[in-house]
Amino acid sequence: MDILNSVIAGIIATIVFTMVLMMAPKMGMPNMDIVSLLGSMFGKPNQALGWTMHLMMGVVFALIYAFLWSNGIGAATWTGGLIFGAVHWLVVGVVMAMIPMMHVGIKSGAVQAPGLWMTNSGGIMAFMGGLVGHMIFGVVIALVYAAL
Repeated sequence: MDILNSVIAGIIATIVFTMVLMMAPKMGMPNMDIVSLLGSMFGKPNQALGWTMHLMMGVVFALIYAFLWSNGIGAATWTGGLIFGAVHWLVVGVVMAMIPMMHVGIKSGAVQAPGLWMTNSGGIMAFMGGLVGHMIFGVVIALVYAAL
């Protein structure tokens, strides 16, 4: 496992994923602004904090992917990335339902709770958008990690 390559792949994949989320409303999908959600987690909205947290989580997941691949669980291929991304979304989607327990903005009513798989933010379209976004994230990690 190459840690530096994992970090690079995680940063690139997170940026690509976030760009897809930013374009989603322009393609008829619901607004799935994870950066703003994370940036308002501790009080006053802070985009820099949101980006930092999102990039940090992307790197952590890239390290997990690379660790699993290096231990023979899956492979750093586009299909491996699709599968890891889909499983990643199924796990993270459940965590989205738990965010209100620790999110100051949601507790105060200033921010809408995303709900299970972000379905409060757009129903099945948010679920599908998140799934596709995470699959893109997984593919980018796999391809960048393999290329490095």
